[in-house]
Amino acid sequence: MSTIKYTQPQIKRMNTVAIILSIAIPLLVAILMNPRMPKITLPFDPYILPPFYATINAVTAVVLILAVYFIKQRKIDLHQRMIYIAMGLSAIFLICYVLYHSSTQPTSYGGEGAIRYVYYFLLISHIILSAVIIPFVLFTFIRGFTRQDARHRKIAKWTFPLWLYVAVTGVICYLMISPYYG
Repeated sequence: MSTIKYTQPQIKRMNTVAIILSIAIPLLVAILMNPRMPKITLPFDPYILPPFYATINAVTAVVLILAVYFIKQRKIDLHQRMIYIAMGLSAIFLICYVLYHSSTQPTSYGGEGAIRYVYYFLLISHIILSAVIIPFVLFTFIRGFTRQDARHRKIAKWTFPLWLYVAVTGVICYLMISPYYG
């Protein structure tokens, strides 16, 4: 558990970085979604990435549930470790996602009937909330890291279900579209 006291200027710098990342990450992803964007060539088959980052999403969901379990047990050190793991997994996910979408054309969903509506509802809500969750995650993390405990708890009650939803729907969307890859 961190015992370092952070000054207001230090916290302000962390918040500034969080704001920049909260804008830059969704912009980068939006640029990558443009099918006319030139694609890079990776030194490996990019189609190994979606199952990998879907697995990362699944593990992230489990880690988030464990983080909440540990904090309810007042095991702050274990809670912090789970959050660090979730943040690290999210960074790895983002790198893999960017690599995949910068090297392949978009995959079209081929399902028909009612399942198509289910898929697109999950996908659209996942995409929107994956952008919305970024500042929530970053500011919740900063507030916990700097031991602004009351402020951390206040935002964490919103961050957890949103982050969990994004992680779980990421896995579901992958499972639904995976037969249509490549």
